[in-house]
Amino acid sequence: MRYKKLGRTGQEVSVIGFGASPLGNEFGGIDPAEGERAVDAAIDNGINFFDTSPYYGRTLSEERLGKALEGKRHKVVLATKCGRYDLNGFDFSAARVKTSVEESLRRLRTDHIDVFTAHDIEFGDREQIINETLPAMRELQKQGKIGFVGISALPLKILADVAARGKVDTIISYSHFNLMMRDLDNLLTPTAEANGIGLINAAALHLRILTREGPTPQHPASPAIKEAGRKIVAAIEARGLDAAVTAVSFALRHSYSSSLLVGMSRVDEVQSNLMALDLQIDPALLAEIDGILTPVKNQIWPSGRPENADA
Repeated sequence: MRYKKLGRTGQEVSVIGFGASPLGNEFGGIDPAEGERAVDAAIDNGINFFDTSPYYGRTLSEERLGKALEGKRHKVVLATKCGRYDLNGFDFSAARVKTSVEESLRRLRTDHIDVFTAHDIEFGDREQIINETLPAMRELQKQGKIGFVGISALPLKILADVAARGKVDTIISYSHFNLMMRDLDNLLTPTAEANGIGLINAAALHLRILTREGPTPQHPASPAIKEAGRKIVAAIEARGLDAAVTAVSFALRHSYSSSLLVGMSRVDEVQSNLMALDLQIDPALLAEIDGILTPVKNQIWPSGRPENADA
């Protein structure tokens, strides 16, 4: 395993992070015992960054991860979130931030959270996030309940703005640096670097578009994006490669991000993601993929309030 500093936090995190949303049945039911074995396998192989949220499985992910980490909590950098609790359930108020952390601490069976992230801030009021949510999180930091304060979203401009004005420690960005999207460095990476903010990348599979099984019917991408993803998977498999492993390998190339969060709930998924550490991708394959992407280059789906959109 390789490790990187997480911005100015001083934390060293594994370049592959354990995304725990599948532990909450976010992509279908799982075997809870296999989920625990996956957590053990990840730790045994050097993965030390674990990220969850009360939103994932509507608290189920936190509950299962907390149980799986009993006796091993000291081995990991543990991250969870606040602000999003259901599909359309958002509350970024200071009062809810403070109750949320207490609930997460109980479910995760710990006395502190290493990284506490305001979840999907594009669904909230930007000024409330800066003037109420983040200050409340800083209070929790002073109390020793959390280590560092972060934000997450899909649109990039709100992340860059809130990160700079709100002086956050970490950012989680998803679906903006992978085989299908390459626009993370247009705005967000320079902001993170200039301010010493730890950048965490996620969604190397573009929310499962870059898998043989393909995305769920509920995936918000356009038909054209999904078709491009299907063609990319076919091009990868034509070379005898696993599409998911190849996608993870590519996303690991980002020079500044500290960790790549990948959803896992089975031991074989942990093992596949570890294979990506050493995979070398043929430049000819990347050129073919770039050609496939031409009609949908850097196109993303909308997320959140209109005023928080990138366009």
